Amino acid sequence: MREEITAHLLEGAALRKKVAENFADVIEEMARIIIEGFKAGARLCIAGNGGSAADAQHIAGELVGRFRYDREPLPALAITTDTSVMTAIANDYGFDEIFLRQVKAHLKKGDAFLAISTSGNSPNILRAAEYAKEVGAHVLVLTGGNGGKLAAAACKALVVPAEETWKIQEIHIAVGHILCGLIEDAIFPGGKK
Repeated sequence: MREEITAHLLEGAALRKKVAENFADVIEEMARIIIEGFKAGARLCIAGNGGSAADAQHIAGELVGRFRYDREPLPALAITTDTSVMTAIANDYGFDEIFLRQVKAHLKKGDAFLAISTSGNSPNILRAAEYAKEVGAHVLVLTGGNGGKLAAAACKALVVPAEETWKIQEIHIAVGHILCGLIEDAIFPGGKK
């Protein structure tokens, strides 16, 4: 077990190093887009399936609640949480529409949509991202592998250079935490931890 634990942690560290060397500028640009949007009164919608849905909720929770210190809430919404809305849409329109209809209801020009998909090919995420782009929202993408179709729909995409879902997800939540910290520092300078 000790060998497996060590190998897992070292693999994760090596992947984080690779992302730090190749994607720090992308993370910075994503943070700038969200920060400028929040300062202008825009909102952030976040979506994903499965573990990526949990990441969407986690990031929204940090922004609406608190990350490192007490401050005013920020307008972030995980559109993965309302089971009544999601099941009504899935029942009436199909599962591929569950995020699209919510993006149509909540996003406008200047807002941001953070789309999380380890494969980059989730049809329901892709449809929502394409619509968000059409209406002039900023489409920010966290994905992996080759980026899938979703990376092409993004104004900024971080494509984790890994194939295993768990490795990609570990980087996604780390990036989510980095974004939350950068956003807090920029919008609430001098906050107390």
